[in-house]
Amino acid sequence: MSFAPRHALLPLLALLPLLGVLLLPDPAWAQSLNLDLGPDSGSTTARLFQLVALLTVLSVAPGLLIMVTSFTRIAVVLSILRQALGTQTTPPNMVLISLAMFMTFFIMAPTFQQAWDDGVAPLIREDITEEQAFERTVEPFRAFMLHHVRPKDLELFAKFRGEKAETVEQVSTWSLVPAFMISELRRAFEIGFLIYLPFIVIDMVIASVLMSMGMMMLPPMMLAMPFKLIFFVLVDGWYLVVGSLLSSYSTVPGVGG
Repeated sequence: MSFAPRHALLPLLALLPLLGVLLLPDPAWAQSLNLDLGPDSGSTTARLFQLVALLTVLSVAPGLLIMVTSFTRIAVVLSILRQALGTQTTPPNMVLISLAMFMTFFIMAPTFQQAWDDGVAPLIREDITEEQAFERTVEPFRAFMLHHVRPKDLELFAKFRGEKAETVEQVSTWSLVPAFMISELRRAFEIGFLIYLPFIVIDMVIASVLMSMGMMMLPPMMLAMPFKLIFFVLVDGWYLVVGSLLSSYSTVPGVGG
């Protein structure tokens, strides 16, 4: 005898108590939803819209971290370094991204602190409105981006949007963010080029030695990688790379010397 039909009825049996509650005519079972948010809270629709906006901001927070901080430059440089070493997936992506994140927090700590003190903390104390808090929170990040963006890149996006700003401080954030990102990518490639040069020399030397010995079938990359690693260790490569990245932001108030 098959028990499949009985098992199929189990979900329906579990719903019977809920159906009984919904169908009982007794008013004692009636439930009411009260969304009393105070006299100055606005309509329920406005509050729901604010909640959806908050959830949206939280979902795109990682993207905001990449766009308006030093994360882009650091992550690209570390990725180029791994390619130059020829170690494939070593260090793994998680290690490189974690290092880039912690370096970003270290570099951006003064900016984060100022944004908290000027915008978030007064909003929590209900001293300012949400609009004022947003403007005060964004302002430290705008100052950071304006300090590192190339005027040429900023002019490109401002001109495309038809903005007529007399000073760079008057350029909108919509133009500042993409201009800052391509400026960061340019500087990251410049640093990556300088990192790549010594490893290219090692590859060329190894390839020339193998060719002179007639070992044409032996991949030069396989022999070059140990020499690259020992060279990187001897010159204290991680110290130099991280120090160079920190030095590139040393003019930011509160970072470096």
